[in-house]
Amino acid sequence: MTFHLPTKPAILTPDEQQAVWFLGALIRIRTGGTETGDQLAVLEHLGERGYNSPAHLHNHDDETFLVLEGELRVEVDGETRPVGAGAAAFLPRKLSHAFVVTSPEARFLTLHTPAGFEKFVLKAGTATPPLEDLPPDPAALGAMAAAYGIEIVGPPPAL
Repeated sequence: MTFHLPTKPAILTPDEQQAVWFLGALIRIRTGGTETGDQLAVLEHLGERGYNSPAHLHNHDDETFLVLEGELRVEVDGETRPVGAGAAAFLPRKLSHAFVVTSPEARFLTLHTPAGFEKFVLKAGTATPPLEDLPPDPAALGAMAAAYGIEIVGPPPAL
């Protein structure tokens, strides 16, 4: 990935930010690589109980969770931890991890350094909520993720 240092600030109003439905939750891309010289992406997740990710690892970026409301259970390299409102979890690249929302609803940020994860979310997401609450096809999701340096290494955690 090529980095370039930004030379001007990026201030995006909510109307300028992209939002997609991804793995059953609404994801708002608050800022991404285009605005930060590929150094940082900030995504806001709004998901209901049971919203989760498959176990995966990022080959190119570190991921930080900042929980604003609700509670998640984060599984990292075989260790399970509750992560509630006000908590932060830093997950270095190449470390297997997954999460599941355990409260009725949760709102949290993920920060990706460097940026790039937001491009996967935009590619795999949809502009409107899916009509049915079906899990994505694991093989198709895995192939798409691999194109963005993400390896899916296991199923999502259950409640």
